[in-house]
Amino acid sequence: MTGVIGTTEGSQPQTAVRSSVLAASLARAREGRGSSAGEARIPADEAALAMELLSPQGRSDPYPLYAAAHRLGPVLPIGGGWFVVSGYAEVNHVLRSGAFGVPSAYTRRHRGPEPEQHAAVELLSPSILESDPPEHTRMRSLIGSVFTPRRVAALRPMITAAVDSLLDGLAGEGEPGRSTGEGEPGRSVDFMAEFAFQLPVTVICDMLGVPRTDRQRFRTLAAGLTTALEFMPDPAGLAPADEAAVELSAYFTELIAERRAERRDDLVDALIAARDARDGRLSEAELLANLALLLVAGFETTTDLLGNGLGVLFDHPDTLADLRSGRLEVAAFVEEVLRYDTPVQLTSRVVLDDGVRIADVPLPAGSRVILMLGAANRDPRQYSQPDQFDPTRPSVKPLSFGAGAHICLGNGLARLEAAVAFPRLLARFPGLSPAASPRTRRDRLVLRGYSTFPVLVAPSAPPC
Repeated sequence: MTGVIGTTEGSQPQTAVRSSVLAASLARAREGRGSSAGEARIPADEAALAMELLSPQGRSDPYPLYAAAHRLGPVLPIGGGWFVVSGYAEVNHVLRSGAFGVPSAYTRRHRGPEPEQHAAVELLSPSILESDPPEHTRMRSLIGSVFTPRRVAALRPMITAAVDSLLDGLAGEGEPGRSTGEGEPGRSVDFMAEFAFQLPVTVICDMLGVPRTDRQRFRTLAAGLTTALEFMPDPAGLAPADEAAVELSAYFTELIAERRAERRDDLVDALIAARDARDGRLSEAELLANLALLLVAGFETTTDLLGNGLGVLFDHPDTLADLRSGRLEVAAFVEEVLRYDTPVQLTSRVVLDDGVRIADVPLPAGSRVILMLGAANRDPRQYSQPDQFDPTRPSVKPLSFGAGAHICLGNGLARLEAAVAFPRLLARFPGLSPAASPRTRRDRLVLRGYSTFPVLVAPSAPPC
């Protein structure tokens, strides 16, 4: 998210475009040379570590690399005006400091619009994801009223009903699940497709008033659009994001027209009313951008939270037994999942002011800062034995949803959906277990989750 709901605000769709510059800088740094005249020599270990994070192996399992980053230091220069920040205190500081801004907003202020913008960049650039104050403050005030703790808590009955309906489907009592294997005891289904995606997309689409018949298409579109958040050396990799952006733009342009003709009392209508008041609170481009962002961010990270959480349960049978029996509070479990295997691994910022220092490392104005949220959550200075999953550890405050002005608006909603889902899933299916087919990770670094997760659902207990 991370985005408005599902991703940390400030993850930028221009990341992929700039990553080719980063990759070139790292390659030069690995040869022991700075990337510009007068730049200090970059230790090869730091550049090599950053390059490894961009590799398929690094994307698959970044945690050993995070541990290496902690040994090198909390703030690492990696060449080309880029810095990697892995320390918990340092990442937390940058997220909360006004001395840092969103890179795409900085680029627009200092360089103007890019001459050949990708469709994904053009769609998301006016959103709160890509804005700094005062634009960010103005738009966030319009959207944030829907995600107050009181309003989120009021959604629990709707979320519970959605969970139970999906569990009926997994049990074969409603719409049948998608088979992932043959000859296995119980019912084999893909947890990601049949539950982890379905729950958050149902919730956010109900909040937005999106017709149920349209919902299945959004998983593919979200997967396409969020490639814009990934670090990739070739901007051609943005093609899926651009295709998704074109389709989402067309979809929401039509939805906005329909809702102007037939009003309802929901978030979409509130944003349309703010736009139509023509008092400067919201432009047409901002309306379109934020609706698309709300939809995609509204389920992307929660889907990964549910999948990552189930993976943790299968990998830690004692935790599964404690959660099922009630000996372990679900809120503590969810927080430790967010710390241990966060769905959002990194975000970025740009240094706005001169004279900025973090951990005694000077960061010149205009420097790009990669904030490794997943590494910060495993900082040994913050958590003892950080690579162990321990839901009983005290004072768990993961940075998975960001912090400060750009903290994810929907972090409370994501936590609530997970807190409702896991106990009811385990109670309904006492014999829930991994299927013979292996679970598969998406080839992503920024957004970490499973693409498929086959499970066996044995005969179930009725919902309570």
